Amino acid sequence: MPSPFPGMDPYLEDPKLWPGFQHQFVACLYQILLPGLVDNYRARVACRSYTTELALFTSVVREQHAEEYVEVRARSDGRLVTLIEVVSPANKTTPAGRDTYLAVRRHAEQARAGTVEVDLVTQGAPTLDFDRTGLPAYDHCVTVTRPSAPGRYEIYTTTFQKRLPKFKVPLAADDRDVLLDLQDVFRRAFDQGAFGRHIDYAADPPREAKLTDESRQWVDALLRQQKVR
Repeated sequence: MPSPFPGMDPYLEDPKLWPGFQHQFVACLYQILLPGLVDNYRARVACRSYTTELALFTSVVREQHAEEYVEVRARSDGRLVTLIEVVSPANKTTPAGRDTYLAVRRHAEQARAGTVEVDLVTQGAPTLDFDRTGLPAYDHCVTVTRPSAPGRYEIYTTTFQKRLPKFKVPLAADDRDVLLDLQDVFRRAFDQGAFGRHIDYAADPPREAKLTDESRQWVDALLRQQKVR
């Protein structure tokens, strides 16, 4: 069963579903990106790990996290050219998750690499600090920076009501960008992970998904229209 949503599916912010979805999403992003890279580059899926701690009454609950991301490197010398990150809920809601995420990004910036951040998570605080004045209201966004202008952000936004955006993945200055369709990545990840079998659309979206009242009404109407609620 495909997702009934035209873009991102808010039910995937369920903590039981997100880790598996992020794994599939990064893998599919890598699969779709690879054919667009010229012979000068190679791509690989890397992984970071860390532990979060949550105080619960008189005890501390520790949780292990392993998050994958994509590196595009120069085939000639292995130099990091582009870092592609998919933000997790823990990156936006926990100190350890944020610090570990930003450490990987800082390493890429110090290497003068381009960066891509895919943020499909509505909960928590943004990981990137930049002026959002003038941007339309949005639920999800892709943020791109280039080595030639590390303080300038190319921002692609969308809402639950719309498909996920297409965006340009930067490579070296003398090579063309790679156009990536994030909706194609999402569809492949959702299908390969068979997430439609594990989501109860008759229930409300998970409490972790921070939807406005207007968005919740739209979700309810959409699911009723598609007869899955």
